[in-house]
Amino acid sequence: MMPTHVKLVEVGPRDGLQNESRQVPTEVKLQLIRLLADAGLTHIEATAFVSARRVPQMADHAAVMRGVQRRPGLIYSVLAPNLAGFEAAMAAGADQVAVFGAASESFSQKNIHCSIAGSLKRFEPVMNAARARGVPVRGYVSCVLGCPYEGTITPAAVADVAAALFQMGCVEISLGDTIGVGTPSRTTTMLEAVARRVPVERLAGHFHDTYGQALANVYAALQFGVAVFDASVAGLGGCPYAPGASGNVATEDLLYMLDGLGIHTGVQLQALLAADRYICAALSRPTQSRVALARGVTLATGATPATSVTA
Repeated sequence: MMPTHVKLVEVGPRDGLQNESRQVPTEVKLQLIRLLADAGLTHIEATAFVSARRVPQMADHAAVMRGVQRRPGLIYSVLAPNLAGFEAAMAAGADQVAVFGAASESFSQKNIHCSIAGSLKRFEPVMNAARARGVPVRGYVSCVLGCPYEGTITPAAVADVAAALFQMGCVEISLGDTIGVGTPSRTTTMLEAVARRVPVERLAGHFHDTYGQALANVYAALQFGVAVFDASVAGLGGCPYAPGASGNVATEDLLYMLDGLGIHTGVQLQALLAADRYICAALSRPTQSRVALARGVTLATGATPATSVTA
């Protein structure tokens, strides 16, 4: 049955910005996060505690976490794929951490330079440390509907990784269509396999819009009972290890659809459009949100970022 309430997990500040070629100043990231919180989002993935050499855009992770505004009921999560990242995230005040696995062996090797089994083994120290401190851990599974190197991924392979993360103690499993090749039928088939191993209420959808199917896939997941979805303001994002993959489903577009379905999120569209306008001006790039375009949110609106983006 379709849920009446949906939680939106805003991944723009991390997943949306991590592959930007020009360094985005910390203050721009912090202002974006403030605007997203002002819009009513209660779970924002703020940054990633990963190698600055591999992901230079996230090198200011500690500064970002020190600068975010704390508000009652607002969760700031961060990517922390190893114990060193976890400890640094805790020192910086993260509320929740996330680990990142894949349903594709080839993608796992390209992305984190180890096998699926090896990645799960790496996560064990993080899970143990998080459990000892009472910190929730979110698990990501990428390539759930297709891989840029292997093509089709079987639902059983997705279910195996999702179940492993759930058994390790992840409180929520986000299922990612990393290259955006999924369709509603394939989404449902994948969810049927995963739901045999992980309760539906512990699942989240993370859809990219490469083929324009993200909202359709969200709708299929809603009908299946999924009530948590990741999204990125202005449709920011992509993947360096997934050639041709476009950004995440735009938070504005997803919100517009959910509002039309009478599904409550607690997020205000007009305030969200202000965040879209701000970050697109800061990055000097057009929005990928169809709702923002329809509402006239373009670079011509005259939005001015607090700090210019440096080369």
